[in-house]
Amino acid sequence: MTNQPTRVLFICMGNICRSPAAEAVFVSLLDDRGLTDRFHVDSAGTGGWHAGAPADARSRAEGERRGFELSTTARQVHDGDWEAFDLLVCMDHDNAALLSERGAPDHKVRLLLEWHPDSQHREVPDPYYGGPEGFVHMYDLIEAACERLLEELQASFSAD
Repeated sequence: MTNQPTRVLFICMGNICRSPAAEAVFVSLLDDRGLTDRFHVDSAGTGGWHAGAPADARSRAEGERRGFELSTTARQVHDGDWEAFDLLVCMDHDNAALLSERGAPDHKVRLLLEWHPDSQHREVPDPYYGGPEGFVHMYDLIEAACERLLEELQASFSAD
């Protein structure tokens, strides 16, 4: 068994709606299971226009309603993340394609909803330009997928 934490980076476009929500959900799952020391978790955006800003107020509000704290500030993904993280978990195909174009190793780039129990869901829709219901749907998708992602990663610990 390795002593190095598993490093997971959640990625969306601006790092203010989807990826900080996924980070908060995943960290909460780790806390609940006493696994925080086994992971290093972060989030980033492929675009840098929100760098330094808090998560979108609507994402924070829906997260808080569900018991998640979104306290991080936005940052842009950078080439050093390819080496620093074991898994680059994207919210949609466009952001995954941007990472590949920038040179991220394909074996590290995954879509979050690959872990969603309903295979009809492939991407977490960006709720930024919509109303509160988009954030509700976003969290529903993220919670289901993060649960299964963590189960898969925990199973890999057993194999070590």
